[in-house]
Amino acid sequence: MTEARDIVVIGAGHNGLVAAAALARHGLRPLVLERRGQIGGGIVTEEIHPGFRCPTISHLAGPLASSVAREVDLAREGLEILKPEVRVFAPGLDGSALLLYDDPARTAAALGQRNDEEGKRYLRFHARLEKYGRLFARYANMTPPDIEAPGLDELFEGLRLSRGFRQLARADAFALLRWLPMAVADLVGESFETERLRAAVAARGTWGMFAGPWSAGTGANLLLQTAFDSHSAGPAAFVRGGPGALAGALAGAARRAGVEIRADAEVAQILVRDGKAVGVALASGEEISARAVVSNADPKRTFLRLIEPTHLDPDFLTRLRNYRSTGTAAKVNLALSALPIFRALDGNANAAGVLAGRIHIGDDIDSLERAFDAAKYGDFSARPYCDVAIASVADPSLAPAGAHVLSAWVQHVPYRLKEGNWQERREALGDAVVATLASYAPGLERLVVARQVLVPPDLEEVCGWTGGHVFHGEPALDQLFTMRPLLGWARYRTPIAGLYLCGAGTHPGGGVTGAPGVNASREIWKDWRR
Repeated sequence: MTEARDIVVIGAGHNGLVAAAALARHGLRPLVLERRGQIGGGIVTEEIHPGFRCPTISHLAGPLASSVAREVDLAREGLEILKPEVRVFAPGLDGSALLLYDDPARTAAALGQRNDEEGKRYLRFHARLEKYGRLFARYANMTPPDIEAPGLDELFEGLRLSRGFRQLARADAFALLRWLPMAVADLVGESFETERLRAAVAARGTWGMFAGPWSAGTGANLLLQTAFDSHSAGPAAFVRGGPGALAGALAGAARRAGVEIRADAEVAQILVRDGKAVGVALASGEEISARAVVSNADPKRTFLRLIEPTHLDPDFLTRLRNYRSTGTAAKVNLALSALPIFRALDGNANAAGVLAGRIHIGDDIDSLERAFDAAKYGDFSARPYCDVAIASVADPSLAPAGAHVLSAWVQHVPYRLKEGNWQERREALGDAVVATLASYAPGLERLVVARQVLVPPDLEEVCGWTGGHVFHGEPALDQLFTMRPLLGWARYRTPIAGLYLCGAGTHPGGGVTGAPGVNASREIWKDWRR
């Protein structure tokens, strides 16, 4: 083995970098190993055509947990966050436009021009989400309790959190208890009358889930996201230079704290001796010893591919194999020769400003549900639901002058097709996305210079996510908090001493928040001091 390390971190995604930086600030010497030639995991900016640099996977750069910036001292890295005036633009096939502004009062005023009561409903809903966000932020930034032997500190933390719930107004408390298990379609149905507003808000409840808006429990997925961004329109934070600039800033903060990062260093095996992790073996044959190993890989990849099964209890392995982590989304990236002209913005002098945020493609709840219906039966919809960003509007450096890059998440895309395979049908998905976008922005298909289509198996291959799941596992009620990834193993520790998890497969889950990395580093440091 090479020189011993304090800690080896597997994977240079944002959670791995955050965990390493936080531990280094305690005086440890982490080594981060990344299998790919570049760092960042799902937050990368890559050239998809000469001169066109696109957010090839995640197009949002956050919302980072507030604790992350403090833990890694990110302010010193000169990161420039771009916050658009319009968070969400939801065009209609009829040429109408719904704009959800960063300023909720402005959104309410726009809604009120058509229906005064709808504007008031929006403000009430927004205020309620802000209250829930403050409550869920406490849960997101804590370590789930030990359900078998809770300590005194955990009991006090539980009392503090229950007090936060009791401080909610009675109506807000009862609404929260109702909304959590509810289908998100019902949740927005009783909150708004405008169908496209319902769809734009409800879509968040299906992100990363094999579920449609009428599926039970999607209300919880929407509400738990308020821990990091309680805005009713959802997050719309971008970074100048694309999400890869955020990865670079996190890496810079980590290196400044004393972290070593090595790319093109694939971990083939976690070495275990006498029930304890003692290091890693690389695909190159090199072995590195360590006093602790931290995996930013998903739970299934960590335990089913990197560890000999003889080191794990058969019951643990059975439960892990039943952990749901089959991908549900695809990514389509376009290099465009010009900015597409949306019918709903025809004559709008601020069309470019409107397109600087997210673009919601899905007219109503039924269209979202139909897209999920196709995935349930092993196919993709001819008119898929898409969450789109044209990052080059706010950041022209990403494309040649006058040209643009478009990034589209396509929700409800199965990992396995019932008929055919992805090698045969990949471009058909790309065609469906372009045709759907062109129905809102006529002529868009003629602007396409180059196209990249990434389906769930591609995400598995490129990023190493088992099943191609962007959140390392379903964010369903039975796979959250004390049950993420498994009941009894939600505290970042594992059945193998000295081996920890810090990725999106741990509490509080996926998204570019960095919270799993910060939370895991806190528990690792506690053990280290002992």
